[in-house]
Amino acid sequence: MKNLRRKTLAAASAVTLGVGLAVAGGVAPAASAAGPDTTFLVLAPQGAKTDKAAARVAAADGTVVASYDQIGVLVVRSTNPDFVTDVAGAGVDSVASTAGLGTALEEGETLEVSAAEAVNTTADPTKEPLFGQQWDMPMIDVPQAHAVNAGRADVVVGVLDSGISSSHPDLASQIAKNKSTSCLGGVTDTTESAWNPTTSDHGTHVAGTIAAAVNGVGVAGVAPGVKVAAVKVVNDDGYIFPEAAVCGFMWAAEQGMRVTNNSYYIDPWQLNCRNDARQRPVWKAVQRALRYSQSKGVLHVASAGNSNWDLAHRITDTGSPNNGTPEERENLTSSCLVLPGEAPGVVTVSAVGPTGEKSYYSSYGQGVVEVTAPGGDTRFRTRGISSTLSDGILSTTYNTTTKTNGWGYKQGTSMSSPHAAGVAALAVSAHPGMTSGQLSAFLGNTAEAIACPGGVYNPVPLIAAGPNAYDATCSGGKRNGFYGAGMVNAYNVVK
Repeated sequence: MKNLRRKTLAAASAVTLGVGLAVAGGVAPAASAAGPDTTFLVLAPQGAKTDKAAARVAAADGTVVASYDQIGVLVVRSTNPDFVTDVAGAGVDSVASTAGLGTALEEGETLEVSAAEAVNTTADPTKEPLFGQQWDMPMIDVPQAHAVNAGRADVVVGVLDSGISSSHPDLASQIAKNKSTSCLGGVTDTTESAWNPTTSDHGTHVAGTIAAAVNGVGVAGVAPGVKVAAVKVVNDDGYIFPEAAVCGFMWAAEQGMRVTNNSYYIDPWQLNCRNDARQRPVWKAVQRALRYSQSKGVLHVASAGNSNWDLAHRITDTGSPNNGTPEERENLTSSCLVLPGEAPGVVTVSAVGPTGEKSYYSSYGQGVVEVTAPGGDTRFRTRGISSTLSDGILSTTYNTTTKTNGWGYKQGTSMSSPHAAGVAALAVSAHPGMTSGQLSAFLGNTAEAIACPGGVYNPVPLIAAGPNAYDATCSGGKRNGFYGAGMVNAYNVVK
């Protein structure tokens, strides 16, 4: 384990939203002097076709670059500085600009493993040379599951992320290239170079946890028998814009994917407030895409976030928007949610470390967190345990500077979510007739319950920024705020 590379914490990431909202109005006036080329989401009324909205877009000097007629959402480009006002009228429900805002995908400090360590010297193809360092896999009974069902090749998991390295020796055979695409700009591009990673190996790491091959090299994934599809929604600057997320959900639906992994959040505010005019159009567009894909049998699995927030109670957000000067928003109500993690039907996953206790960074909340999974905890200090970065999650990596594949450790709820997605892929492999709702319930019903720790939980008081910076209180019984229904279990879903 050498060549420590500095990165930020592999956390949930953010996307952008716009500040414009337009509802019904008159005929669009002539456009004024051209402004910057800007992307907009234009929504037709719920259930309506997009033809009237498209006509208004043209009249307002806009160009439709992607049309999601199934949900009444258009992705539009325009240089008209008055586009939000001009497009309003019959056939247009609302519109939001997605320009100028966004938060870079938070990655993680990566501890790389040397190439020599990743080669199987035993010549036994059934044993992965780095599996002994994957403490996370035995925690969820992956070895026992593989003896029964390692997944079916016709089950595809969409990895909505920064792309997957198609040349990685642990992933090259695992990628459904015919179902992979870039969704940057809200427009699909299925060329292989478009969906490979360029500035981030986050998606490559996530993909390895889900489905790294059992091939005598490197690591093993939770479900090595299934395929993963790269759905690139993170651009080269590390931003996830809402049009890319909408595109990703719709692509997964139309390509027959059964599961997607979403290790990010949409919106630079971290909490999307449905009653905020700046954010509501984004919420509505994403909700429509989620509902449509769920109706097509897609189960979406998402990370809970790395803010150590109790998502079931009022939250004061002092760090958003993350791309500019933060605004202090006090006592945010339940109308402000993590998106997509708290959207209806999405399986929200918290993180635990090697001891099986909540990771210090993991957000939580009774009735919000559905299940938990290994995400790593490199700063655990209770009971005298001295931990290192190897207490993170070991998976596949891609060095975007040297253009080389490898293996390394990251931590975050970004890492716990793909464990749950992999277990979901095993479940649907064993029980292919399940609907997305049944699959979601099955994950919870087969999870191993974990009781709340007593009192206030503060795993790292010695290194916190303040005396109680990581304090968290667990509430609930068998299903509780820290762990939901409990630890996902790979063997329980296939046996």
